[in-house]
Amino acid sequence: MSGVVCRAASIALTGLHGTTVMVESAISQQLPGIAIIGLPDTSLAEAKLRVRTATAQVGMPLSDRFITVNLSPASLPKHGSGFDLAIALAALAASRHLPVTGLSEVAHLGELALDGELRRPAGLLSSAAAARSLGFRRVMVPESCGAEAALVPGIEVIAVRDLASAVGWYRGEPDRGRIVLASTSTAVPPARDLPGSAVDMADIVGQPEAVEAMVIAAAGRHHVSLLGPPGAGKTLLATRLPTLLPELADDAALEASSIASLGGSPLLELVRRPPFENPHHTASTASIIGGGQGIEVRPGAITRACHGVLFLDEAPEFPRTVLDALRQPLETGRIEIHRARIRTVLPAQVQLVLAANPCPCGNAGSPDTALRCKCTPRVRVNYQQRISGPLADRIDLRLTLHRVSKVLLDDPHERTPSSEELRERVAGARALAAARWADTPWSVNADVPGRWLRSARLRLPRADTAVLDHALARGALTLRGYDRALRVAWTVSDLAGKDRPRRPEVARALALRGGDFA
Repeated sequence: MSGVVCRAASIALTGLHGTTVMVESAISQQLPGIAIIGLPDTSLAEAKLRVRTATAQVGMPLSDRFITVNLSPASLPKHGSGFDLAIALAALAASRHLPVTGLSEVAHLGELALDGELRRPAGLLSSAAAARSLGFRRVMVPESCGAEAALVPGIEVIAVRDLASAVGWYRGEPDRGRIVLASTSTAVPPARDLPGSAVDMADIVGQPEAVEAMVIAAAGRHHVSLLGPPGAGKTLLATRLPTLLPELADDAALEASSIASLGGSPLLELVRRPPFENPHHTASTASIIGGGQGIEVRPGAITRACHGVLFLDEAPEFPRTVLDALRQPLETGRIEIHRARIRTVLPAQVQLVLAANPCPCGNAGSPDTALRCKCTPRVRVNYQQRISGPLADRIDLRLTLHRVSKVLLDDPHERTPSSEELRERVAGARALAAARWADTPWSVNADVPGRWLRSARLRLPRADTAVLDHALARGALTLRGYDRALRVAWTVSDLAGKDRPRRPEVARALALRGGDFA
């Protein structure tokens, strides 16, 4: 059979972007051996040993001639063990162990064990979603993760236990694989999707203005900064923000689940709760933005928090380069990773929450003489300036918190509403916004470009925007800040059930941004 080229399809992932890889196998009249070409990395180049051993273990040894395996397109760097199944099937087809036809019409994903068993490769759900978008109607995966691949709608999943079962499927042998139906589960997501177990906004004591501001942030998906002394409740508020957010829609849930699948853990259902990421302030730029070594791209915290919340506690303690790296993705909703040999784009539609003390000792502004701040004015200014002006300009709500001075547990007027109660308000406001933006690409107020809000269709009367116009005229507000205040005003209006913002809503939006009316 020398000279016949057999092809089996697989998927190469670069971040979340998939590319069809055609695994070509041919036998030549040379000494026995296998060579894999087409820019494989180390783990992929080692597949030749796994494939030769596994095929022998299942009783289908490869040809005793030289087998060349080409990964096309040859110019695309490839990594990982997910190509093992496609390589094995192409080599077995070239060795006359199964029919040649049909292998190129199915995307094959799976890592081979030495005994022929198939294991889950990293990013299986992402690869299955990429296969669907690339036009494949079928995908073959290990039996242990068939349910995970079936989370992708619109594609038929063939689950096989081992290499022998995969070969038997193509030979037409009975009981050599099974079709996994698409999942329709609506089960409640596990508690690991929340920042903590049994957390609720009702845990907050006092701070009613801050709680209401978090409701506004959740309703419009606005960025928030929390400034206050230790113990004021900044972390409590930030970690409970995800409990106010509604469940993710199907497309967002699939994208969030695809990102989660890159971590290596199998998924049994789509991620429906908005993710929450809380990196430590010693995190590097690559761990926040994304990166990796060589040709492999790993998503950072901002991508893992996509469609959810990225919380940076003790924000001034983060390196300045890390904080400033957030500026572009906060505007565009995506991260562009550039390396010498590879380039990719990762999603980064996050809601950013920053928390900071007013100074290094945390006691600036305290009325208690025993807790008097010992920092000099210059130290306090330098500490707060660690968050650059361009990053601060992208923050919609800037809240200053104070320590709670009294605890009245029995007073019903002091009770903080539960997350469930507040989530109903958020859902109602988002429904109004979604109806308003139904004929646009956006669904929440934070995503709407400023030119739309200032267009003739949505432009507010001058009498209602006078406070914003005055702040812009005297340089207290940038044009970006003007647009962000308008978005917050629309959210405040939605929460109040009004058809559009008026002067009180606009004034409140400016006040929440930290502006004044002078």
